[in-house]
Formats: sequence, structure tokens, C-alpha cells
Amino acid sequence: MSSDLNPMLLLLFHLMVWIYTFITFLPSYLLSWVSRSDGIFYGTEEERAKRAKARSVLGRPEGPYRAVSAIKRLATMLQPGVDTLDKMFEYAAMKFPHRDCLGTREVISEEDERQSNGKVFKKVVLGDYRWLSYEETYTAASQLGSGLASLGQRPKTNIAIFCETRAEWLIAAHACFMYNFPLVTLYSTLGGPAIAHGLNETQVTHIITSRELLETRLKAILIEVPRLQYIIVVDNTPTSWPGYPRGISVHNMAAVQKLGIRPENAARERKQPLPSDIAVIMYTSGSTGVPKGVMISHSNILAGITGMAERIPNLCEEDIYIAYLPLAHVLELSAELVCISHGCSIGYSSPQTLADQSTKIKRGSKGDTSVLQPTLMAAVPEIMDRIYKNVMTKVEEMNSVQRTLFILAYNYKLEQLAKGYSTPLCDRFVFRKVRSLLGGQTRVLLSGGAPLSAATQRFMNVCFCCPVGQGYGLTETCGAGTISELWDYSTGRVGGPLVCCEIKLKDWMEGGYRSIDRPHPRGEILIGGPNVTMGYYKNDPKKQEDFFVDENNQRWFCTGDIGEFHEDGCLKIIDRKKDLVKLQAGEYVSLGKVEAVLKNCSLIDNICVYANSDEIYVIGFVVPNQKHLLALAERYGVRGSWEELCNSKTMEELVLKMLTEAALAAQLERFEIPRKIRLSPEPWTPETGLVTDAFKLKRKELKTHYQDDIERMYGGK
Repeated sequence: MSSDLNPMLLLLFHLMVWIYTFITFLPSYLLSWVSRSDGIFYGTEEERAKRAKARSVLGRPEGPYRAVSAIKRLATMLQPGVDTLDKMFEYAAMKFPHRDCLGTREVISEEDERQSNGKVFKKVVLGDYRWLSYEETYTAASQLGSGLASLGQRPKTNIAIFCETRAEWLIAAHACFMYNFPLVTLYSTLGGPAIAHGLNETQVTHIITSRELLETRLKAILIEVPRLQYIIVVDNTPTSWPGYPRGISVHNMAAVQKLGIRPENAARERKQPLPSDIAVIMYTSGSTGVPKGVMISHSNILAGITGMAERIPNLCEEDIYIAYLPLAHVLELSAELVCISHGCSIGYSSPQTLADQSTKIKRGSKGDTSVLQPTLMAAVPEIMDRIYKNVMTKVEEMNSVQRTLFILAYNYKLEQLAKGYSTPLCDRFVFRKVRSLLGGQTRVLLSGGAPLSAATQRFMNVCFCCPVGQGYGLTETCGAGTISELWDYSTGRVGGPLVCCEIKLKDWMEGGYRSIDRPHPRGEILIGGPNVTMGYYKNDPKKQEDFFVDENNQRWFCTGDIGEFHEDGCLKIIDRKKDLVKLQAGEYVSLGKVEAVLKNCSLIDNICVYANSDEIYVIGFVVPNQKHLLALAERYGVRGSWEELCNSKTMEELVLKMLTEAALAAQLERFEIPRKIRLSPEPWTPETGLVTDAFKLKRKELKTHYQDDIERMYGGK
């Protein structure tokens, strides 16, 4: 960040910093000296950040690497004897019976709001959170499980959930864990064919869903799912469901719970699961093709959440987690189970109601973060990138004095964080308003699902006054692989292996990545440990090749991602095998790497880079930032509607020029920079089918969607 800084303001700022440093130096020095003399000194954050996080067990550059605290043995569970998810929830309910467990805001009013462009948006006014205690949640799950059993659901027989992220989703999941019903999870944004594929492949007879999804997505494909017999709707209204095909009965969740309370059903013996039993069949988001069902055992999930929990310091029942990411995604499900295991409170939200400025929140009323004030939050980079760009746009609109103070404070705090120091004055007087966007109490922010840009990570660390733990994992490893330690403020890395797994590098000769590379060993990332899942459901052996068992009977998964290990045992993701395209002239282009660089450009909301091996250059599809594109058009005198601007040859050339400048500044090679682009007037959302629920690009669908533009940009070949 740079600005023409006012010399007087600069002098005044540095004078205040010097006085503050002078006043606070002696107390902080004395405190650290006392800690050392008492034998409880853990080092400054800077010293802790420099310590080794992991080591190669065999001393070889390829590994396997383990966390320093797990060199001798990998962790498998949180408490001795708690080896299944039903035992974990029972343990939590007994330890924290009266603590708030699951919270939902009541809807006070709904109204339609017409926009200037004629579009109508539904706006809501929401009240306070209403909570179920751990004891009440456990009872609700037990009653639902008993009720499902009375409707013919049998242990080790699959049941599906197709629902938005809400309290009832987790209650239903725990009901299934208790009664050993393998839970098939489907994204709520999947299209009809993908839903039918998942339900038919897993042969479910029972499905749990919401009223809205039943009416808008599920009802239309019921004829294609002949085995389905029971639909359980989590909403309380309506209570009667006429007009459904013969052989299908629809029940409200509350009615099924009442069935479960009946003496003849409640007295039925519950068959508890074994650690090796399937807990979840989680369908992937389909970013690389048809969604695959990943079979995840109870022991897999427990190992994964054990590893994750170890990286969150001081996790306890006082913490509050805000849940809004899709529960059908392994990151969100794991995060919520981590919270349940430690007695935390989980308040439910959605991307449309998260903040005061969110699309469904009526102007003047409060979003979910303002009401809940969470201490813990998970986010995908797409959401953090949006926050970053919105705040930076507001900074640009400040007057010169405000902007100068913000930039001075930002750069000063960045410098102090690198040294391991806190900046309470800057936090209180400069960044408080930005921090309040997430409720003002956030102490840990976990990023996963995709790489987080260095600029966004630094911004979140500075402005939200809390560390960002960047994680790496896959559905096939229960979302567990690595998480950076919270006092490690380095960017671009994903931390060391979790205590539940080990990681090694496999040479990929075609891409030129080898474990003997200098200065860092490089190769395909292989993750092994008790968190590695059981494989793909009903998949032919060829597609199971990514899984293997070693001579010690440990399961491994070949991720397809390329990484390098640094001296301190931290992993950095540098490429992806499937994202690497060889151009006609022989150069290799990493599509993901180019996209990560170009997304930092303020003009870009989203970008997909495309390359054809028969061509000599790269092209791109771009979702431009509306505010910045309109400003660019005004600067160059280009007029027209939003759609007309996106279809304008002049605007394409102007955006391409700025993209090229950003790419060169980031030291991309010329052959990596898109030579032609297509501007998209419509954003890519999970509803469009062009990105997953975690906002990962669906390259196959994007290629089909922009096929005409690809032919145009490649000269009609």
C-alpha cells in the first residue's frame, strides 16, 4: 500500500509510536523476564514462528514429515475410549449439558425490496439467537434416530441429507451417527441429474431435506429415484404434503421425533457403530467431473478433528462459532464437530445474512455476526477476497487524512506482526470498525478450500486483529492435512502436518518436480494416516488408484497437488497436476498459479485461465468488479449498460492491459499471461453451476459455457 503521505502526519504518527514503545517496553520486558525465571517461558511469537513445525521421520528430503509432537505416534482420538461419533457427542452432552449448543435467529419479518434496475430482492429482519442446550440437542437427535428406525431405516443402510446449513442438519447427522445410519451428503446447489445420480448410486429409501429444496429441486426428479420412499422435511410447516407420487410419504422432522418418543420405539435397542463403520458418504463438489462419494468412517473423522483441534489454542466452551458454509463440505462439517467435541456454541447463518451489509438483511437491521459476535470462524478464500476488496474500496474513498492514517497504521502493524508484537492502539482506534464487520470478537479465522492470496491473508491479519490459520486438506483426508500455527504470520504456506497424519513427496518427472530439488524438496503431496478415508463408493478399481496401503498397513492418498517443504517443516502448495497445461511451444502453464496472481487485481472478482495444448498462448474468462469496471469505463469515455460494457471490445482491451501490468509486476512469464479475455456480465455462483459450493472453478463446465468465446479467441480454429 502506498500513498503521498503528509509529512506532518507522518512525523506525528512516528512520534506517538515512539512514545508508546518507550512506555510499554519496560513492563513487557519485566513480564518476559519473570516468565523466564518461573520456567514457563514459551518464547515470543516471532521465536515460536521460527521453530520447526515438522521433521522428516527418516531424515530424507521426500519425508515422510510429521509434526514435531507426533514424531513417535500419530493421534487418533480426542479422549481415550471415545472412538465413534456417537460416543463423542454423548461425552460432550454429559460434560456440557446446560451450555448453549445450536442457535438459530428467529425471522421477525420478510418483505420484497425493488431495486433501481427493476429486480426484486427478499429482505429479512431477524431477531436474537434462540438456543438449544447440549442436553436438548442430544435428546432431539436421539428422538429423531429412533423415529427414523420406526420408519424402517436400518443400521448400515444409507440415508441421504439434502439440506442447507442449519441446526436441523447437524441434529439429523448426530441421529444417524447414533443409530449407525451411513449419512449420504449432497450439496444443496446440485442440479437434478447430480442429485439423482447420488441417490440412485447409494440406493437410499429415506432422505432428509428442507421445504424449499423439496419444492424447487427434489420434487422434479422423484420419478427418477424409484427406491425413495420417505422424505423427512426439517421445517415445521406445512404438516400435510399432497400431490406426491404414490409410494412416497412426506413427514415433518417434528412428527418423526414424536414417533421416536413412543414407548415401543424408544424401548428398541440401539445398535451402536464400530470405529470402522461408515459414518458419512460425502459427495465431492464435482470440480473435476461427476461427483464421487467418499466413504468416511467414524475413526477417520475423529482422527481428522483431533488433528484440527490441536492447532486451535485455548479452544473451550466459551468459544462461539458462526456456521454458514455448506455442511456437505468437509471443512464445515469438521469445524462444527471440532466445536461440539469442545463444548463450543454454534450459531447458524448464511452468506446472505452474515453481515449488516449482506444481501438479505434489511437496511438498518443487524446481520448475524453483529448479533452473535463469534470468536471462531471458517471461510473460503473467495469470501475473504470479497471482504478485502470491499474494505480497500472504502479506503480509496476516504479523504487524504483518513487514508494516510489508515496506511500508516496498516504498514506499522504489518511490521510489528513480523516481529511478533501486538498493536493495541492501532487495533482500538484504526481497525475497530473493520473488525466489527465480523462481530468484533473473532480470535481465530480458519481458511480452507483453496489457496489464500498473500495480500488477503496480510489484510485479514492486520485489519481483523486475529490470526488466519491457512489449512490444506481434501474430502479424501477428512479435510485434515495441514494448518498453519496461529503465530506464524508468513504468507503463501499452509503450515506443517497435523498430529493425525504424515506427508511425503513423490517425484513428478513430467512436471519437473523432484525431492532432490534445491533449495526445497518438491513433488506430489501424499497424505497418510488414520484420517485417510476408505475410498470411493461403488467406484471401479482404476479410480481407486489414488489410494494405497503401505507395508505398515497405513492408508495413503495421492492428492495430485504439488508442494515443497521448507526448512521449518511447513508445506507450500506450488502447483496442481491437473492444472498444468503444456502449450504448443513446450512451455508449461500452471492455470491455478496464474489465477491466484491475477485475482489480486482490483478489477477482477473472479477469473478462469484456459489453455489449449494445440495453441501457443493462454486466454481467460473474467468476472469484472462492477464498481472498478464502471470507473474505468467513465475514465476512458466508454458508455453503455453493464452488459454492453462487458461485451465491449474496447473494455476487453483496457482490462487486458491492466491484467498484463499486474501479471508482469507479479513476475509472471510472458507465456503465462492471457493474451485475450472474455468479460462476463454475470457472476459465477454455485447456482450457475460454474463453481462449486466452496467457489472452486468447475473447469469442464466453464469450458462448455464459453465454448463459442474459446473458438473466437483462438481465431475460430
